[in-house]
Amino acid sequence: MADQEQGAPRRGKQKVYTLLVDVGRAEGDGLPEGSTGAALMCYASGVDEAEAVRETVAVLRQAGLAPLEVQGYGTLDEREAEGHVIGDEDRALMRRALEENAVIVAQATPFYD
Repeated sequence: MADQEQGAPRRGKQKVYTLLVDVGRAEGDGLPEGSTGAALMCYASGVDEAEAVRETVAVLRQAGLAPLEVQGYGTLDEREAEGHVIGDEDRALMRRALEENAVIVAQATPFYD
């Protein structure tokens, strides 16, 4: 409420979105030698999926990675409604992303030709 009183725009409620990001190679990206890129499973907070995607791409670029494509899988509730089984570890990472307003890379799978 204090932000509202000082004229800050009111933001919608933050949610956590599951995103699969394909990254290509970039100098100094830290990916394994010989890999051609990687798939990163990320949990990212945002008021909507578009914001979560923008923030994820920005964070990955700052980390020296080269995002190529992002596929959204929705929120925890949306995933559960589709029948996805979400383990305790992933739920904890999602909570952390929400609490810290952060992008969490939960898994990285390198690609090889």
